[in-house]
Amino acid sequence: MKYDFTTILHRQGQDAVALDGLGTRPGFSPEPPKEGFDVIPMWIADMNFPVLPAIQEAILRRVQHPAFGYFDPSGAYYDAIVGWQQTRNGVTGLTAEHIGYENGVLGGVISALNVFCSRGDQVLVHSPTYIGFTRSLQNNGYHIVHSPLIRDEKGIWRMDPADMERKLVENNIHAAVFCSPHNPTGRVWERWEAEMAMELFRKHDVMVVSDEIWSDIIRPGCKHLPLQSISEDARNRTVALYAPSKTFNLAGLVGSYHIIYNKTLRERVAKEASLCHYNEMNVLSMHALIGAYGPEGQLWADELCETIAGNLDWACSFMGERLEGVSAMRPEGTYMLFLDCSRWCQRHGKTIGELLKAGWDVGVAWQDGRMFHGPCHIRMNLALPLFRVQEAFHRLERYVFAG
Repeated sequence: MKYDFTTILHRQGQDAVALDGLGTRPGFSPEPPKEGFDVIPMWIADMNFPVLPAIQEAILRRVQHPAFGYFDPSGAYYDAIVGWQQTRNGVTGLTAEHIGYENGVLGGVISALNVFCSRGDQVLVHSPTYIGFTRSLQNNGYHIVHSPLIRDEKGIWRMDPADMERKLVENNIHAAVFCSPHNPTGRVWERWEAEMAMELFRKHDVMVVSDEIWSDIIRPGCKHLPLQSISEDARNRTVALYAPSKTFNLAGLVGSYHIIYNKTLRERVAKEASLCHYNEMNVLSMHALIGAYGPEGQLWADELCETIAGNLDWACSFMGERLEGVSAMRPEGTYMLFLDCSRWCQRHGKTIGELLKAGWDVGVAWQDGRMFHGPCHIRMNLALPLFRVQEAFHRLERYVFAG
C-alpha cells in the first residue's frame, strides 16, 4: 500500500476524545483501564490512522498566507465535491447550486426536519439507532418512532416494510431519517431495499433526510447507492447529507454539506440553517476538503476500505471460532462492529454492563450498545492497525470471555 495504516498514533494529550475523554462522560464514554493495561480506543467513531498527507499539505499552503478574514466558498470547493460524488457514487447532473454547507450532519438533519415538520411531530427512524439521531431529535422536540431492523436467516439486518408502513400510518408520520450505510449495523442497502423504502415514503408523502456520511467507507464488492438516485420522486423529496470528516477523520475541523435538488426545498433548508447565524464554513476546513477530495484522496480511500475490510474479516472470523455466544453481521460499510452478546450473557449469568466493564478494565475501550437501542449489544470501532485489533480480541478472549 502507498499509505500508512500500520503506525500507532500517540494521540493521548493531543485533544483526542477517544483517549482523553475516557471516564469524563458517564454513561457515554468508557472508563479508564486498570493499572498494567494500555488503552485500545474502540468506541467513538473516529479513526486511529495518520491523516492523508494531501490534507495537511492543503491546510499548510493556506496557513502560509497571513490573512484569515471573511471569505466565500471557492469554485474549487464545489468542483471537488462534484468530482468526488461522480467518481465515488456515479452521480451525474450535480452542480454547485445543489450543494449547501452545514457545520455538521446532525445540524443538517435538524435544519431539514424543521422545514418538514412542526416541533412535537413523530419521525420514523430505524433501530438500532445512531445515538446522534436520538439526542438531536429529542433535544429539538421531535418524537422518534422506531422501526426495528430484523436479522434474517443469514444474520443480515433488513428493513421490515410492513412495520414501517404500519408505523407511518398509525402515527401520521411525514418525515423519516434514513441512514445509508447504516450505523451501527454496517448495512449497505441494496437497490431493491432502497427502492422499497422510497416507494413507501412516496406512497405516504414522507419527506426524507438521508445521512450518507459513511458512504465512502464501503466493503470491496459492495456499492453505495445515493438515495436521491432511486427515482425522480426520491430526488425531490430527499435531503442528503455528506462530509469528508468520517472518511478522512476530520471531525475536529468541522464541516459537512447537503445535496438538495428541489429548488424550493433547498431554499427553505438554507434559510433554516442560517437562522442560528453560526452555520458558516471555516476556511481551513474548506481547504481540507479540497485536499481530501483530490486524486490522492481517491487512492487513500480505496486503501482505507481494503484495510478496514481486512480488520473486520479477521475480527469476525476470530469471534466465530473463539468467542462462543457472541455474534455480529460482517459489516458491508462503516468500520463499526455491532456485537450481539445475548447468548453469552445468558449462558454466563452476566449483564451487558458487567461485560462492558470487564473489557474496559483490560483496556478495550468499546462502547455500550444500549444507547443505540441494542439491548445486549456492544459497538466496536475497528479503524485501527490490524495488530491492535488483534491485541484487543486476544485480551477479550483471555480476560473477559474466558469465564
